[in-house]
Amino acid sequence: MKIEEIRALSDKELDKQLEEAHQELFNLRFRLSTKQLVNHREIPRVKKVIAQLKTIMKERELAKR
Repeated sequence: MKIEEIRALSDKELDKQLEEAHQELFNLRFRLSTKQLVNHREIPRVKKVIAQLKTIMKERELAKR
């Protein structure tokens, strides 16, 4: 998901995307620990998405002040 697409989301959609990303990260870590994860680059990709989502949420919070 590109940053422009993230900025276009509403606050509720951002929350939903963040929750889904955390769930995906949990599942990837679980698969990693059970030696079922094929592509290890998925974990940093999901972490980056989470960081982008949190950054946009923080920007919006600061803009409201």
